[in-house]
Formats: sequence, structure tokens, C-alpha cells
Amino acid sequence: MNNQYVIGVDFGSDSVRALVVNAQTGEAVGTHVHEYTRWKQGLYCDPATSQFRQHPLDYLEGLTATITGALAQAPADIRQQVVGISIDTTGSTPCAVDETGLPLALRPDFAENPNGMFILWKDHTANAEAEEINNLAHHWDTDYTKYVGGIYSSEWFWAKMLRTLRVDETIRAHAFSWIEHCDWISAVLTGNTNPLTLKRSRCAAGHKALWHSEFGGLPSNEFLTRLDPLLSGLRDRLFTDTHTSDQSMGHLSPEWAEKLGLSTNVVIGVGAFDAHMGAIGAEIEPYAFVRIIGTSTCDILMAPNEEIGHRLIRGICGQVDGSVAPGMLGLEAGQSAFGDVYAWFARLITGPVRELLGQEAADAMNQQLIPYLSVQAAKLPVTKNDVIALDWINGRRTPDANHTLKAAIAGLNLGTDASKVFKALVEATAFGSRSIVDRFLDEGVPIKKVIAIGGVAKKSPFVMQTLADVLNKPIQVASADQACALGAAMCASVAAGVHPTMEAAQHAMGSGFDAVYTPQPDKVAVYETLYAKYLKLGSFVEKEL
Repeated sequence: MNNQYVIGVDFGSDSVRALVVNAQTGEAVGTHVHEYTRWKQGLYCDPATSQFRQHPLDYLEGLTATITGALAQAPADIRQQVVGISIDTTGSTPCAVDETGLPLALRPDFAENPNGMFILWKDHTANAEAEEINNLAHHWDTDYTKYVGGIYSSEWFWAKMLRTLRVDETIRAHAFSWIEHCDWISAVLTGNTNPLTLKRSRCAAGHKALWHSEFGGLPSNEFLTRLDPLLSGLRDRLFTDTHTSDQSMGHLSPEWAEKLGLSTNVVIGVGAFDAHMGAIGAEIEPYAFVRIIGTSTCDILMAPNEEIGHRLIRGICGQVDGSVAPGMLGLEAGQSAFGDVYAWFARLITGPVRELLGQEAADAMNQQLIPYLSVQAAKLPVTKNDVIALDWINGRRTPDANHTLKAAIAGLNLGTDASKVFKALVEATAFGSRSIVDRFLDEGVPIKKVIAIGGVAKKSPFVMQTLADVLNKPIQVASADQACALGAAMCASVAAGVHPTMEAAQHAMGSGFDAVYTPQPDKVAVYETLYAKYLKLGSFVEKEL
């Protein structure tokens, strides 16, 4: 058999990357990364109000740049052997579209309107709307939040949509429908962006849009109208059916085939969120806990429906049949900030340097700061009287979403220096991770192994060792530098018919693991005490502040 190639495209928070992979062997033959131009300039965002928007042009430019750039690294004849492309994105990242599926920001009259752009996952401007959804759902005949942990989040589809319709009359007048980033960018490649006919992701719909077969799809029009009359009738302009990522969305359109130098025979797979495809790329198996660790974390578990499907897991980001692999229940959790906690601390320290000594000095310091603090923090003893911090600097995603929460640091004295505070922040992110693991275990979901992927997992031994000590579990780090893009490529190989199942694609294309962090017994015992203090501090902050 001639070799066949697939392309996985991974849209992250700051950049997009494409990976060209041999579908028979998993060998990567080309890759390219593109940073979003407008996002990098901070356009359309206001961190002080938790507004984070991304222009669709950043996505389109990135799609072209990464695929053509990755193909340029590969031998020329490989273009004729590419059979599939699949895409993952962050989420929930919805956008208002017109009748053709065009994001409103791509129209001249909305080109600079942030409300016509994609609303990034970490945008928390809809906290009040999320609370309204929860209050109504918990008093409705059907609790539409039952399959998303019982708490709807401001990071998700309906809250963001409702907030935008309320605050922007011009969007309200022109928004025919709404679409997730993973659905739209995949549909763009097929040439069919009609919001009424394009295939919607089961992963996105189930975890973020309250879709479930038990409900006949999305929440009822009666529920949505009671929530706000602005939503009346919108259900009919969205979707009823959803599709798993082993399925084909269509074929590459002539326009994009010419632009990318590929054949119109290339299959475009149904899209999904980055964490779920990343879990596939990390060779997830039943009851493996996969942590995608970057600016935030997404945690993915997969379990047989017949064993876990009858349970309703409290306070997570949803349990969805087929959101990872068909026939398996996908369970999602995560932290709203992980690497972002460390980045905040770096900005706190380097900000005055920038103002006093200039940008060049600040940039030089910033490059060295986190590695330096990691080395210094690793030398510190772990004692029961150490500084304690909370990781809620961007609110809490799970367990029990609450994005109005703030972080705190306790136990400071005149001897506390930067390395001790940094150590406490790293431990805080590990304690937040522990609370997620404990919730799964408390709800009767076993965790048989822990797998980590993402930038922090690959680059920060101190962080990973601390995490292993706090979880008291070994952590395997996947070898793949771009596990999400590799997982997308695996999905493309199944959608294109190269492999019959996700498991078969993982077996053929997986790259294994290159590091294992084993708990240190002397630190495990101390961390039990510090974790108890973390929980006590968190309870105080949540109730009293």
C-alpha cells in the first residue's frame, strides 16, 4: 500500500499549528506554527473586564499559513497523498453568523466590533448570564445542566450568546445563528458554512451547549424563551443533530484545494475541542486521566458507557457520549488558569522593570525569570508551614464552576521572597488539580493512570514533579510535542477511512511517552497537610470574600 498522509490542525489560545503525518506510521513530515497577528497586539481584548475576543481573520490567515507552511517542509509528492484534514480548537469559542454562516466580523460594518468576533473560552463577561441559566435550569421540569456537572459556566455557548444579544443591538439585528470555532473553521474548508446544514461537533455541543439526546437536542424553546425572550426561536436556527470526530464533514472545496495545493478528494473530518483530540493524540484509554497543561488545563477521562454512563458526575464540564471516541463516555474537567498563574507572577515582577528600564530589559528578564524561579523553588524544603495560595486567578472552572472567585496568598512574612511565592503558586495549581481528581474518585470514577501533554508538561520538570507529589500518582508525559495536532491527524485518518477506529489510529500513529514523574514519599506526606490548608483557605475565600 502506498503511504497516505493526513493533516491535523490545532487552534490554540495564542497560535495555530499544523502537522502533516504519515497515517500508516505516525511519522511527522512537516509542521508550522502561526501566531495570531491581532491577538498578539492585544486587540479587541480587555483583561480588566475579562473580555477576550479573536478576529476570524486571525483564524483564516493561520489556517492558510500553517497548512502551506507544513506542506512546504514535506517532499513535494506528499501533497498528492494527503487524504484527510481534521481540526481542533479551544472552546467554548462561539461567534454570531449571518444566514450564510459568515462571522459578522468578516462583514465591513462589523469588522472592528468585538461582539461580532469569536468569544474566546476565557472570556468571563457572561458571569451573570451563566448564573441565570443555572437558576432557571435548577427550577425547570428538566434540569438541562445535569450532564454538565450541574453548573453552567460563563465560558460556555449559551451564556456568551445571551450576553452578546443583550448588550449589542446591532449584533442582535444581524445574527441569524451562532457557531463554535471548531465547527466553522472545519466547514470553511468544505465550502458549506450554512449554519442549518453543516455538521456540528458532538464534543462542542454536548460539553458546552447543553445538547443531549435525552432532550431531543438542545434545551426547549420554552426554556430558552423563559430565560430571555431574545432567545425565542433561536433553537430552530441552530442544530438538532451532532456528529462524532470519526465522521466526515465533507470534502475540500475547490477554492481551498487550489489555495492549499491539495486535491478536492481530501476528506475534512468533523471538528472537536483541543483537549479531546489531544487526549486521542496522548493515547488515552479507558480510565486514563489526560491533562492538557498550558495557559489553563483541560482534563479528559474516557470510560465505557455501560460502566459509567448511569452516573451524573457533579461539578465537571460535562459527560458526553462520543466526545472523545465513539462508544465511549467522554468526561471533561479543568482549571481556568495554570500556566497563566505563572505568567501573571512574571508580569507582576517585570512590569516595573519595563517601566523603569525599558522593554528590552524587561523582555530579557522575562525569558529567564520562570526557569530561574523554578530552579530556586525546587531547592526549597516542603514544610507544613509554607505559604499557601489559591489558583483561582481566573476564577474556578472545576470542580463546581465559579468564575467570580478570586485568588489569594496566605502565610506571608518579611522573609518571604519571590521563589517562595512562586513555589506556593505552583503548588496551588497542583492543589487545584488534586481537587479535580478527588471529585472523580468521590463520584465513583476510577483513575488508573495520569498522562500529561502541553507546553508546561514538556518544559517544566519542577511543576510536573510537584504535581506528581500532590496527586500521589505517577505522571507519564507524552512524547508528541504537538499531541493535539497529532490527535486531530488521527481523527482525520479515521474520517478518511485509513483506519477503522480511533484505537486503531492510536496504535498505528502514537508516539509513546518520554518521561515519567514518580511521587516522592517524603513530600507526599507534607503535601497532604498543605492540601488541607488549601481547601480551608479556599472555603474561607469563597464564603467570606
